[in-house]
Amino acid sequence: MSASDQPRRIADLVIYNGKIATQDERRSFATALAVADGKIVASGNERDVMQWARDDARRIDLNGRTVIPGLNDSHLHVIRGGLNFNMELRWDGVPSLQDALEMLRAQVARTPVPQWVRVVGGWNEFQFAEKRGPTLEEVNAIAPDTPVFILHLYDSALLNAAALRAVGYTRDTPNPPGGEIQRDRRGNPTGMLIARPNAGLLYATLAKGPKLPIDDQMNSSRQFMRELNRLGVTSAIDAGGGYQAYPDDYAVIMELARREQLTIRIAYNLFTQNAKREIEDFARWVKATRPGEGDDFLKVNGAGEMLVFSAADFEDFLEPRPDLPEEMEKELEGVVRLLVQNRWPWRLHATYDESISRFLDVFERVNADTPFNGLRWFFDHCETVSDRNIERIAALGGGIAVQHRMAYQGEY
Repeated sequence: MSASDQPRRIADLVIYNGKIATQDERRSFATALAVADGKIVASGNERDVMQWARDDARRIDLNGRTVIPGLNDSHLHVIRGGLNFNMELRWDGVPSLQDALEMLRAQVARTPVPQWVRVVGGWNEFQFAEKRGPTLEEVNAIAPDTPVFILHLYDSALLNAAALRAVGYTRDTPNPPGGEIQRDRRGNPTGMLIARPNAGLLYATLAKGPKLPIDDQMNSSRQFMRELNRLGVTSAIDAGGGYQAYPDDYAVIMELARREQLTIRIAYNLFTQNAKREIEDFARWVKATRPGEGDDFLKVNGAGEMLVFSAADFEDFLEPRPDLPEEMEKELEGVVRLLVQNRWPWRLHATYDESISRFLDVFERVNADTPFNGLRWFFDHCETVSDRNIERIAALGGGIAVQHRMAYQGEY
């Protein structure tokens, strides 16, 4: 509704004296905006918009600042990330390793037993003036007794001696498939974990840390949403995640929704949890819920970003590209066919063009006899996708959710 419509004095909020990006077809700007019961009722010039204001309306002078619509993050792990946000130390944009280590020292001092200090992504060594990351010696000196976990992108993690003790990794602990526990000459773990090439070891180790009590998880989730709001994000698609089982690990976000305490509109995807039994997960979920179920603040979005474990095209740009197993096509086809038959949108984590080609072979085969017919689906990431595969994606009505990972990983 524009300010040229007949004004009714219903607005309880008016913002004025600014630049308001309307995002209309002309991408025009207004100078004032009126809101009633949380919905925009008028935009335009200050004189016209003020006619909508009640006598007791709140009035905000922007002093020339710009107002934009809320941003949507198309790939975020807001549900999982919120549970632990209050325990994280963020190094995003920190200019030097010296500053980062001082932040670590302060975080260690205020972290209560038995909690860990967690630096979970958002940085790389190229941002630091020293052009290197922390050493285990530096971390152990700062935190001899408090467990510290420092994740470096998707390729490695540092655990100090206290964290190694907490997770129980010893010389007798075998390397898991797709991961390496680095060892010294005597065979003892050094504290370096390496994805070779799968990040499963890194996530599994982080999951061994203590959880916050339920009330603190809700507080942590509120704080995470508040931080996203501060950056302009008001809605997100949650891409699911490993160790995030449905519906148990959704209890916190569902309770916050029940209390009307969500400040991010969330559409969430269901991420399979059981290798070799993925189709059982989705067969159960398509009967238990459906895309769109929920409300404007929390609803089911679809399946993914993991559909089957054999299609786990996870990246470690410091390692050679992994070849996906031969059984991948058969397993993926069964799940995709089930989703299409039940009109479930999906997303699939895909990094390398070689993997994307194989995924598209499956999608085209399913579409030939069970047409997608406008069903929404897309790949996540796609760092090395080719022009030819972009054309194939478009022909099937799919999309690509591009992220900023290469800002952190492009040097590799």
